Amino acid sequence: MKQKREYAALTVSKKAENSVAGGHPWIYDSEISGEDTAGCTDGALVDVFGRNGKYLGTGFYNHHSKIRVRLISRSANDRFDEAFWERRLRWAWEYRKTVMGRDTECCRLIFGEADQFPGLTVDRFGEILVTQTLSLGIEQRKELLFPLLVRILREDGQNIRAVYERNDVAIRAHEGLAENKGFFPLAGETPPSSTVTVITENNIRYAVDFENGQKTGFFLDQKYNRQAVAKLARGRKVLDCFTHTGSFALNAAHGGAEHVHAVDISADAVAMARKNAELNGLERRMSFETANVFDLLPSLEKQGHPYDFIILDPPAFTKSRRTVDSAMRGYKEINLRAMKLLPRGGYLATCSCSHFAADELFRNMLHSAAADAGVSLRQIEARQQAPDHPILWNVPETDYLKFYLFQIV
Repeated sequence: MKQKREYAALTVSKKAENSVAGGHPWIYDSEISGEDTAGCTDGALVDVFGRNGKYLGTGFYNHHSKIRVRLISRSANDRFDEAFWERRLRWAWEYRKTVMGRDTECCRLIFGEADQFPGLTVDRFGEILVTQTLSLGIEQRKELLFPLLVRILREDGQNIRAVYERNDVAIRAHEGLAENKGFFPLAGETPPSSTVTVITENNIRYAVDFENGQKTGFFLDQKYNRQAVAKLARGRKVLDCFTHTGSFALNAAHGGAEHVHAVDISADAVAMARKNAELNGLERRMSFETANVFDLLPSLEKQGHPYDFIILDPPAFTKSRRTVDSAMRGYKEINLRAMKLLPRGGYLATCSCSHFAADELFRNMLHSAAADAGVSLRQIEARQQAPDHPILWNVPETDYLKFYLFQIV
């Protein structure tokens, strides 16, 4: 029998029961009887039950979204008051301190479903927290959550000056939310006059434009993969493709590369990468170019083997299952060109940040590219995202970054 609570009750299909039992927190629109949703308010909490009346969990309801319910708890004893959310935020912060040690000045503090905050991202850039909210349930509770998080960090000796919202993403429309960005008001605080801040990661300084940069302003998930690149870079001529703001290029130069050439199709990104090189006194061993990598790599083949280390860190080529085949062709094109361009004994760093480009597909693509290039790949390392972007095994969407280091033999 259904347990009576203060929330609306939904009964879901067998498919949804199995998915929830397997640990996934999403329930889709097709998995709920329409009659059940009559009393549901968008953004409000609902209790979810199986067909036999067994309680499955409680989550945010939203009729605008194909993900009709996002579960936040599977315990019928939970009460979703301030103490509940404070407990969740403290768990997330304690986890970061555990897995990152002292390296928490720049890290992801909240990683959505992996931290049981559906649709919420919070990145820390020193004194600034940058948030992105992609679910209505969290949007309606941010007035509670954001000051709570700031208080928890400050009580632990962390200097947090401001919270900036980066909600300028079209995907918010799927939740019935408008786009916006700007400083979140914190009691007693005046927002900084600039939306560019300077951070330090791996002993390298970066200017981060958290108002206009991609995502929240800087990609924190490759932190330790950049260190792996730096270890191989000493004395090498490096080509960093899709450099964005120069993070891999700077790590290679800082690691002792003879020279690093950084390329991106965005002139603004290249300008920021150049500024970051100057910020670290590395500009004499680096050069920059605004170019399409798909055009650049074939043109470089005419020059023989001008580089002995190539880094491929492209943006996600696919954000849906429908375009996976096209994406894999794109990944193969740049990897094939890089493998042909490198000399025997050269090094290749290659990655994909798309969840839909699954690891098996990515590995098969690399096998095919190597065969067509007539080379063999000696694997040095296979890596993933940094642990502040935790992978929840029951939620495959949290597992997205593939990163490989090879020697060409």
